[in-house]
Amino acid sequence: VGLVGIAVMTGLAFARFSRPTARVIFSQIAVVTPYDGVPMLMFRAGNRRRNQILEAQMQVYFMRDEVSAEGHTMRRFYHLKLMRSRTPSFTLRWTAMHPIDADSPLYGVTPDDLEKVRATIVASLSGIDETVVQVIHARQIYAARDILWNHRFVDIFYDTPDGHRYIDYNYFHETIPLEGGDQYI
Repeated sequence: VGLVGIAVMTGLAFARFSRPTARVIFSQIAVVTPYDGVPMLMFRAGNRRRNQILEAQMQVYFMRDEVSAEGHTMRRFYHLKLMRSRTPSFTLRWTAMHPIDADSPLYGVTPDDLEKVRATIVASLSGIDETVVQVIHARQIYAARDILWNHRFVDIFYDTPDGHRYIDYNYFHETIPLEGGDQYI
């Protein structure tokens, strides 16, 4: 009975500690900035794991309150199309980019409009842990106040003198305002 008890406890402890944790971080804010002449909603995801996330995919949804013609208020969900929603290997960082064109539910929207309709953006990332081959999930929610307009993210890639590249996560959440001519609104 003692050996069976130890075996069960060991199995339970192993099962608890062997589950992968996502260890994916998202930028604390999102930005709306021009990119190739198109306004773009952008945010960052970073892989803080020591291994890769395979077959990573990201889904982004825009939610807002809408009032029907009859006066009923309801929460509506819209899928935001990303320029790249899948990657075979998520190693360091991923900048999610949604073009705000005529097909986007954000088209023609201002920061004040987002506040009025209690808008939120939900980002969901999933993939397969390379080491233990289990699915991992991570999620981030951006309220209207978490979206900075006419800002861009600070570059976090640096080169060492011997030619290697690294990411400085100290600036992962940092943005800078755009120069006068590059602004969206």
